[in-house]
Amino acid sequence: MSTVPMTQEGLEKLKADLFVHEDRRPKVLLQIKEAREKGDLSENAEYHAAREDLSMLESQINILKDKISRASIVAVSKGGGDTIVFGVTVTLKCLNDNDVEEYTLVGEGESDPFSNRILTTSPMGQALLTKKVGDIVDVPAPKGLIKFQVLKIEFK
Repeated sequence: MSTVPMTQEGLEKLKADLFVHEDRRPKVLLQIKEAREKGDLSENAEYHAAREDLSMLESQINILKDKISRASIVAVSKGGGDTIVFGVTVTLKCLNDNDVEEYTLVGEGESDPFSNRILTTSPMGQALLTKKVGDIVDVPAPKGLIKFQVLKIEFK
């Protein structure tokens, strides 16, 4: 069983998500009970929907518990460094269109593409790891390779 690297913040987010899901479980069980009391289960859409909802909820709970049990807290260094590693914020220039973008490399439970927080295990995260300022990075994408130049590495 492999460990899942994450920050303390990421672990706390996973625990909060688990709490929300476990808190929802009794409500779904009550829906199943109420739907069961309505009679014939073979024709009861509410019952089948509630059972499916419970199944998905239990699956999500198991996934969260697994990630939490395998969590390996990575202390993000506040010091400098010239190599891209877990937890850094990196400024990149896209050589395809000259846009400048900033990304933070994070672990499970912390990714948020809308905030440019990407997983170190993503194709982009994997391509960036161990690169230095000035390096050119080829990132595989569905439409082909995207080239970036590393402009800045920050430990925030």
